[in-house]
Amino acid sequence: MSDKEAGQPSGKDQERTAADLAAVVSQLMRRLRVASPQGALTPSQRTVLGRLANGGPATTAELARAELVRPQSMRVIVAKLEELELVARTPHPTDGRQVLFSLTEYGEEAVASVRHSKNAWLADAITHRLSPEEQQSLAEATRLLQRLVEE
Repeated sequence: MSDKEAGQPSGKDQERTAADLAAVVSQLMRRLRVASPQGALTPSQRTVLGRLANGGPATTAELARAELVRPQSMRVIVAKLEELELVARTPHPTDGRQVLFSLTEYGEEAVASVRHSKNAWLADAITHRLSPEEQQSLAEATRLLQRLVEE
């Protein structure tokens, strides 16, 4: 019995769903960036701020590994964030050759502001553009998407 006969999506259907999902997620991320008050920051700078907010202090090497970029590239990103007073450096507690970067109070406020703006825009869009039934479907789809990204 074929996939179609069994009521299963074909490989071609799954590929189309994957492409559509990737495109919609990209559009959503662009809309969220526009809703953010930190429009002057690059996506890489925003990602580093988010990583420091979620994971705590980190070295340049740790940030580079986590973001899959060269350490030299990460040093440029972190230097700009330091110049903007969003991150600060402190000596590494066990390795005097390294420094840790963490969010400053201003950096924490910036991250909180960005998250609030994005969430407010998205909540408003969900409330005003989707019916209650669609909102429930979106909540279910969100749980499925979470399963897709779990490692």
